[in-house]
Amino acid sequence: MRGEFVGKLGDRVKDIVGIEGKFGEWLAPKAHYTSANITIGGAGYPLGQFHQQFLAYVEGMKTGMAGRITLIAGLWDAVSDPVMGVLTDRTKSKLGRHRPYLIISAIPFAIAYLTKWTSFGISAKGNPHATWLWYLFSAIFYCTCMTMLSIPHEAMLPTVAPGYFERTQYKIVEYAMNSVGQVTSYVFTALALSGFSVKTALIGLPTPSPADRHNYTMVGLVLMVWFVWAPIYCFFKTKEPSSLHQVNPPLDIKHLLTEYKLVFSNRAFRQYFIIALFFSMSRYFCSYADQYFMVSVTDTYNIFISMNIIAGIAEFSGSPINYLITRYKGKTACGKVLGPLMVIGIAVNAFLTYETPTVIKYVVIVLSAICYNIGFSGPGFVAENIQPDITDVDELITGRRREGVIATFKTLFSKTVSSLMGFAVGQSLEWFGYDPNIKEPKLQSKRTTFGLRLNYSIIPAILALFCIISIYRYKMTKHDHEEIKRIIREKHETGKCDITEEEKKRIEEIAGWKWQNMWIGKDDVYRELEGID
Repeated sequence: MRGEFVGKLGDRVKDIVGIEGKFGEWLAPKAHYTSANITIGGAGYPLGQFHQQFLAYVEGMKTGMAGRITLIAGLWDAVSDPVMGVLTDRTKSKLGRHRPYLIISAIPFAIAYLTKWTSFGISAKGNPHATWLWYLFSAIFYCTCMTMLSIPHEAMLPTVAPGYFERTQYKIVEYAMNSVGQVTSYVFTALALSGFSVKTALIGLPTPSPADRHNYTMVGLVLMVWFVWAPIYCFFKTKEPSSLHQVNPPLDIKHLLTEYKLVFSNRAFRQYFIIALFFSMSRYFCSYADQYFMVSVTDTYNIFISMNIIAGIAEFSGSPINYLITRYKGKTACGKVLGPLMVIGIAVNAFLTYETPTVIKYVVIVLSAICYNIGFSGPGFVAENIQPDITDVDELITGRRREGVIATFKTLFSKTVSSLMGFAVGQSLEWFGYDPNIKEPKLQSKRTTFGLRLNYSIIPAILALFCIISIYRYKMTKHDHEEIKRIIREKHETGKCDITEEEKKRIEEIAGWKWQNMWIGKDDVYRELEGID
């Protein structure tokens, strides 16, 4: 009787979650593909949390100079990412168009990660120019390797998971793998920085100084080893159809520019772009300024790691909420429901000062981290979840599968916007008069304190609000996507598709193109079905 009850309960849970068949068989392909996200999603977390402050407090670099490094790296991404998107789409290999790059980039990426955390003695010689050049090199090296790894991996998803809700299932597992990468890398970083003392890491982390260089080198060594295995595992466990026989159009600069111009002509893409842009700007403004704020405004840096552990748990706890809301209410609903918590969570910090009673400061910071990160998970899941569907709208317009070109913009958001926000925060703090060598809150001028508060709380809250507003403007629903997949299939198979005038108008609203100007609406176009389920 008990076994029967447990069986029925398990079936009910599987039905709610959307699992068909045995759980292990359902999970395995998703875990195999998303295992690479332990590296892709985890690598940036310690960098976002610690690297700017490492350059300022440990390597003695002014915040503006550190910001210029991130700006130049972002400009490099703006060039290298689009090139990689086209390259991976045009790759001919029996292993597939995108999969080979996972194995090619794994070891160079691990080496590049180490160079972010040590200058191999250059900075210790006291030459700021040489130190700056080294970290500029390491930033470009790292960005190039991340591009080679992340864009092909992201571009595989529409082929690996062609179904609308199937992609959501892959995304929720990807979200979990990102969290695994973030939590493990954060734990390793915290232990290395605290001399492998758990107590120091949780409640007694000292403000960074040049004496900590060896600890940051250890961070690089530990994470270099940790991040190398996941892309290799993904390569061997995930399959992609051969691309040996694909026919590529001639490639020139004009063709490359046309490819990306077509992407931006897609209204669904533009709506996604705005959501992702505001979300990323809010996120990176906050993450680049948080240590400065906790050191020089609230004087609470000793709990920085504990606060971020709580924040990570809060963000991950939002995953099942996001998944279930998406399953039953659509891909944008979780952003609308949880997004306001993101705004409230970060805005409340604007009221804290170093004179606020310690207990109140700790309580507000912890509650704000919980609120912000649960809220943060909603708009973040929206942006992650709708991106693969943009490929299908793009095919309506062009008649081609351009996963690499579309995937370029996801990584471009993550890396280039991160770089630009790092530059903006660094320049802003320098303009407001912040000196990393003067850390104590009571020594900060009112102007400097306002600048720290502006960068950490006020600007991120405003950008998060814009993100939520933009989510309400996104048009495509599950029914729309199913209709798009159906007419694309019919067009490939027969050269025409059966669609009503009302449905045509809906497609035009989503794509931002007139029906007769899109590939799907042209009568003289025919192409064989190529790997579309």
